[in-house]
Amino acid sequence: MSDLLRAWNDALPDIRESVTGVGVWTALNRCVPVALEEDILVLGLPHHESDLAGHLKLPHIKREIEKRMSSELRLTVKLRVIDGVTSDDYERVKRRDLEARRLQEASLARMKAQLGAKTNWDGIYEQLGRRFAAIQNKSQPQSRARFLDEAVEVVAQGRRDHTEWDDLNERNFARCIERVAQYADVPSTIVARMVLQSAGEL
Repeated sequence: MSDLLRAWNDALPDIRESVTGVGVWTALNRCVPVALEEDILVLGLPHHESDLAGHLKLPHIKREIEKRMSSELRLTVKLRVIDGVTSDDYERVKRRDLEARRLQEASLARMKAQLGAKTNWDGIYEQLGRRFAAIQNKSQPQSRARFLDEAVEVVAQGRRDHTEWDDLNERNFARCIERVAQYADVPSTIVARMVLQSAGEL
């Protein structure tokens, strides 16, 4: 930490000379080197002056700080500005980062699951259309009855394959039931009951 502080104090005059603006100078004078973690240089500002952070994040200011500090530290660094000037402040920031990443990963996993579910139901929906198109003598009730038995099992298998049910899954499931009902000329409630029975839910 003493080496980081020394490097900052040595670089600061050159950084000041290369930038302009009262706000930028104020931010440079108030910020404190908090940590150097791998190639991340962490500068902190006191909580009551966190509004100055925007000056340090300006692209040309950020580049100047990174260039001067990289030269002093003999290491290519990237700047990060945080709210707070202590190691505890930085630990809190890192915990927030971890939580944000966790939430982002959970959200991504949900999106992937939803996309997979939709793709799966879309495949079933299209499969029902192909099966009905392949039937001969569609106008005959016995032909539609055979299709109904096959289609119920196809949709029931899709139901069994899903372990998590959200609104999107239920809507796509209902869409497949409606297609079977339309093709088989049977009320959708009856088809739903047949599918749920086949899936072991009734």
